Formats: sequence, structure tokens, C-alpha cells
Amino acid sequence: MNGKDGVRISAILALGLSGMAMGQEFDTRIAMSRQGPATYYVPAAVGGLDPAPFLVDTGAGLTTINEVTLEALHARNAATFVRELRGRLANGDILSVPVYRLSGLAIGERCRIGELEAAVFPGRTRQILGLNALRAAGPFIFSFEPPELVLSHCGGERVAAGAPEGTPGRPGS
Repeated sequence: MNGKDGVRISAILALGLSGMAMGQEFDTRIAMSRQGPATYYVPAAVGGLDPAPFLVDTGAGLTTINEVTLEALHARNAATFVRELRGRLANGDILSVPVYRLSGLAIGERCRIGELEAAVFPGRTRQILGLNALRAAGPFIFSFEPPELVLSHCGGERVAAGAPEGTPGRPGS
């Protein structure tokens, strides 16, 4: 074998290995439920709570939870206050909301991501899966047919409803 053959074999192996790496991306599929003409939800669990529907919103920078969920997280010591956030709503009003660091998020049955920040909206408002969560599990694909969210960087283990969250390497885990 001459030097050129060795370079060709190396190039073929590199292409094959990069194809394998790309094949491992987008390996977690989560069915979305469609509610209305353009509203899609996925089941997600924060801080070890039971899964609840979260609106998938690629226009929201932060994941949001409601005050009812925050109360349940406080009972588990699974949320820590970080800061106040002021923002302008679509109707022009200014809203100030607290932001908390949540101990973990599970999207569907097999996607576990570590700590993330979430804004807390009043009452029982719908909860939103925002770009900070999607970025942590991305790259991602939002598919309309079939309606599913396809994620790349998930923990991989099956998430049991109500199981305690833990992120390896985090103090207290």
C-alpha cells in the first residue's frame, strides 16, 4: 500500500465515523399533541414532579412554569430563586416575574437535561418549553407530520414519573 492509499483509507474511515456520529443525533423522539391549528404540547416533568403538558414555543427564550408548579417544587427543595425578570408582553404590558433555577427537566420519557432557569407566571397559566430547554437538548427538529419533537442531547435513561431529579457532578447529587 502506498501513501495515497493510506490517505484514501483514512478519509473513508473519517467519513464513515462522522456519519455514525450524525446518526446518533436526533435519536430521541417525543410525540406532540396538537391543540388548535398551530399549538403543540409535549409532556415534561420538572424537579421530579409528575409530567404535565408544556407548550413547545420556539419564540420563548425561557421555559416557564406556573405558581402551582413552583409551590410543589418548593416542597421538594427543587427550585432556587435567581432574579426578577421584566419583559414586555405581546399586548404591550410590562410584566415582572421571578426566575428560578430548577433542579432538572425531563421531556417525554427519555430526555433528561440538567438544571435550567424558568420564569414563573401567575396562577395556573400554561407552562412553556422555551428555547433554553430546547437548546440544551438540541439540535432539535420540530416536525408537523407526524407531530413530534426530535432531540439530540438527552440523558437517555427512561424517566419515571415522580422520580427524584439528579444531575451527575452537581453538588448534592
